[in-house]
Amino acid sequence: MRVGLDYRPGISNPHNGIGRQNLALAKVLEELPGVDLHLFTPAPLDHPLRATAHCPTWDSTVDGQHRLPRRLRFELGYMPWALRRAGIDVHISTFNMGLPLPPRPSGVRYVLQLHDLFQLHLKNHHATWLRETVYRISDNLSIRYSVNVADRIWTPSQYSADEVARVFPSAAPKVRVLSNLVPSSTLEPMLPEQPLPSRFWLLVGTREPRKNIAWFIEHWHKARLTDPAIPDLVLVGGGEFVAPQQRELPGVHLMPTLGDAELQGLYGAAERLWHPSYAEGFGLPVIEAMAVGTPVAVASGTSLDEIVPEGTPRFSPYDAAAVIELMHRLARPDEPDRQVLRDWARRYAEQPYRARVAELLQELQS
Repeated sequence: MRVGLDYRPGISNPHNGIGRQNLALAKVLEELPGVDLHLFTPAPLDHPLRATAHCPTWDSTVDGQHRLPRRLRFELGYMPWALRRAGIDVHISTFNMGLPLPPRPSGVRYVLQLHDLFQLHLKNHHATWLRETVYRISDNLSIRYSVNVADRIWTPSQYSADEVARVFPSAAPKVRVLSNLVPSSTLEPMLPEQPLPSRFWLLVGTREPRKNIAWFIEHWHKARLTDPAIPDLVLVGGGEFVAPQQRELPGVHLMPTLGDAELQGLYGAAERLWHPSYAEGFGLPVIEAMAVGTPVAVASGTSLDEIVPEGTPRFSPYDAAAVIELMHRLARPDEPDRQVLRDWARRYAEQPYRARVAELLQELQS
């Protein structure tokens, strides 16, 4: 089976959740017996990926792959003919949208990896109101188009699968759950160069409003004013989206986007990972933290309900009093059973993920 994979997230944002899943899926597909993997992406003219991937002849910077003119040029002007020339049987797009625009090559089956539907009804960060409006409309159209033309839709959680069926009832028979992959790290964990406090709680992923970071910091600060046992707070990624007054709070430490080895080191050093998101399609940092034995506390109400073991501390992402009470309680934690957490996280490791991808491809082939 000749499988095409849209590699734009892997080349443009390899450290965010979707980009890392794009890279992980590429690695698994490359190693699956009977799969001949082909990568498709724009790239700079001197990029080494051009030696192995299918790339348009025109030059393209690594960043800005989501920009509308570039997307249209790639999805409309390049992909339909590139898939036909490569003889692709199954083509996979991994970032909620982006399946090629017509004409559709004969015989090619389309797979859409749809992580969530939050782009349809929640605001994302954009530089201007006009930019926000343009992207909201274009993303909405692209998601709806991709859902319509996809032969299969792969979601990372049952929550996301149920949301797709609710918003697009006619697409429900096409939906399958493929949980995200959290691969075993082969890297030696290392701590960031920036000094760390002796005790700290960790937040990973701070850019989008749905991550609920401002709300969490506000109530962490209130709890800390009355309880010095509450640890410092380390935030990874998108610190510029934290309000200036919160950045300056005593005990708040901002980290840039980190490489895998540094992120592994930070997970291992944290006393606990908190994930306060009120809208989450999977929750990759939660599994990554448990994979190294670090306990977590998660917001309830979306996919986070299904990816943590029974007994995990949970809180409503809207209940200030409850989260403050939980912070006071967890500031003096018992030593967790770290092996139980590692064992739980293994259900998202390479072997079950590889088996599920093979099963889904076999279903398409038959």
